[in-house]
Amino acid sequence: MLYPFPEGWYFIASRERIEKESLFKKTWLGEQVVVWCNGQGDVCVARSVCPHLGSDLGPEAGGRVRNGCLVCPFHGYEYDVTGQCVATPFAPAPGSARLEVFETREILGLVFAWWGHGGRPPQWNLPDAPPTGDDWSDLEFWSARFTGHPQETTENSVDLGHLRYVHGYGGVDQTGSVSVDGSWLKSSFVFRRSQKIAGIVRFEYDVSAVTHVHGLGYSYVEVREHAINMESRLWVLATPVDGELVELTLVSQLRQLRNPKRPIIGMRFLPPRLRTRIMNKIIIRAQGHDVMQDVVIWEQKHYRPRPRLCGSDGEISKYRRYCRQFYPDSQDRELPET
Repeated sequence: MLYPFPEGWYFIASRERIEKESLFKKTWLGEQVVVWCNGQGDVCVARSVCPHLGSDLGPEAGGRVRNGCLVCPFHGYEYDVTGQCVATPFAPAPGSARLEVFETREILGLVFAWWGHGGRPPQWNLPDAPPTGDDWSDLEFWSARFTGHPQETTENSVDLGHLRYVHGYGGVDQTGSVSVDGSWLKSSFVFRRSQKIAGIVRFEYDVSAVTHVHGLGYSYVEVREHAINMESRLWVLATPVDGELVELTLVSQLRQLRNPKRPIIGMRFLPPRLRTRIMNKIIIRAQGHDVMQDVVIWEQKHYRPRPRLCGSDGEISKYRRYCRQFYPDSQDRELPET
């Protein structure tokens, strides 16, 4: 069995959701956490337990946000986004009253929090946000929950064989070797796939992809489709829920399709912005379809710490060695070479 909560940065929610809902509670890496932001846009992720007398702080229990502070439903203690109690209704705020907070990072409106073994602080950082601007679409989201583990889902970044066998991709080939630099693993590959556009005409995609894995909760894929000359980004964010379930969130962003190299069926006369938005939705649906094909396997497979690999299995052994750093103790002490 794999340790359920590898150390790292894990997705919390989009900034849009945090601002829209004001306060929400979720199960995240076995913790009940509350999430909110103040009027300056600073986000707080904290354990949903008041240090005063242990009340739950979620909105279902009566917790609320007032003037950017979280208000406990039991005695009205108020906490700012640093977790510090700043006021009570009947007496000066006790300096010792402080929430257990998780350090956060934000990338293009995606909010992440750090989970460390024994509560230790971040051991490495997420990468800088990629450049963006008016020529990039809005983010498109897709998510699913299922029984699984983030090491198993992230292993897809190096498991090229399953792209052929499960998803039916053609021309799958690794370009260069998998590289590891601390918490960063990089994998590059090419493939071809066909897909129906508008349910009628089959389109052939010729794709090259570069995957950047930063821990088991954050994978960022740079994708270029050469037949259209289409550039897109995909975030694959696997977050353990409770030690059994994983929530996998896909986030897609597409560069505006102004002058595609070849016509796109059904979109030839659409304005570039609308064409881009529709194509981004098609991309995220296709990626979600692929994930659900994998879910059937992930939910029923058994983790093999010493897999019997063959020459076509790529760099699974290297990937597994990379994963060791995220556990309190090594899970795979002896791994076979391909």
